[in-house]
Formats: sequence, C-alpha cells, structure tokens
Amino acid sequence: MSTTLTMLDERLKTTVMNQLAWDPEVDASLIGVSGKEGIVTLSGYVDTYAAKLAAERAARRVYGVKAVANELEVRLASGRIDPDIAKDALEALKNRIDVPLGIGVTVRDGYVSLTGTVEWMHQRVAAERAVKYLRGVRGVQNHISLKPSVSPTDVQKRITEALHRHADLDARGIHVEAEGPKVILSGTVRSWMEKDEAFRAAWRAPGVIAVDNRITVVP
Repeated sequence: MSTTLTMLDERLKTTVMNQLAWDPEVDASLIGVSGKEGIVTLSGYVDTYAAKLAAERAARRVYGVKAVANELEVRLASGRIDPDIAKDALEALKNRIDVPLGIGVTVRDGYVSLTGTVEWMHQRVAAERAVKYLRGVRGVQNHISLKPSVSPTDVQKRITEALHRHADLDARGIHVEAEGPKVILSGTVRSWMEKDEAFRAAWRAPGVIAVDNRITVVP
C-alpha cells in the first residue's frame, strides 16, 4: 500500500511542477514541490508577493490536489523603503472606484496591513487586490472588517440557489447553513476549484460577513 501511495505522491508532485513551469505568472526555477496524500507543499523563493499567490493558484488547479501549504518566501530583487510602499498603496486605493474612502494603510518591512470598514466583501477583496501587486510588497494582512447595511433572512436560500445555478460547480454534495450573517459550507466537491467557487458564491450574498468553508475535496 505504501508503494502505491508513494507513486501517486510522485506523480502529483511532477504534475504540479509541470503546472508551475507552464504558468506564465510563475518563475518555477527556485520553487520546490513536495506532496503527500493530496497535500502539496511549495517551498523556495519568488521575487514578488503576486508570484507567491500565483504559484499557489497554479498548484490548486491540478487535479488531485486537496490542499496547498504555501511556504514560499518573497525575496525582492531590489528593496524599497516602507514609506514609498505606503505612498503607492494609498494612491492605488484612491484610484479604485470599488474601494470606499477611509481604508488605513500600515507598512512594516514590506508587509502591508489594511484596516477600516466596508459594507461588501467585494470591496474588501478589491482593496487587497489594489496593493498586493505593488513593487516591494512582501505580503498583505487584510484586517478590513465588514459591516453590511442589510441582513436578509433568506441568506441560506439565496446561496443554495446560486450554487445550483453555477455552471462550473456540482452543488449536489454541498450543504449550506446560515447562522445570522455567518455562513457554513460543508459536504464534498470534486476539485479545489469547485471549493473556491462555492466559497466565492457564498461571499456574494448580501448580508454575509463571514464564510466558514468546511467543504472537503474528494477527487
């Protein structure tokens, strides 16, 4: 049995390495891959935080991957001082029409921390997206809180219907439970991509301020 598992692990490792090498957003030359029972670990170095996220996305696309441990370290080709990064971050947030005013920015050793309050999840995501690709950024900590203006009582029904409408998602194995503004997803899906799609569908529902994604990937 152990031989079979080892062969499957090696096959998954090779497939993930090929996916990383094929992805134009990723320089795989300094990335190491290991895998065991569907859990893939990425190690090594990349030159930007965006490349670190892109490597994780690429690994998740591979069939058979149940989870990804991203241990990649960002090593910048040329360093930038924190005040310059903070200035660029504030300007980037200002230029996004989907980010409301009042988002705070703190930068320390290249790590950007975002604070403030927004009404919708897509605004929180947009704020993070605005700064994570800036030159010199090593990582982003998104502490923006959600305070929706509405709290619909039919959150569970809306999310369930949205999941079943989704063309790229088999929602038959997904269970949705709403506890006020918090949503709990459970059940099984066929791939990590389906798990992510279910997560995003739940976040799009008005009134949701937290999603606990307990869905298990069973290829």
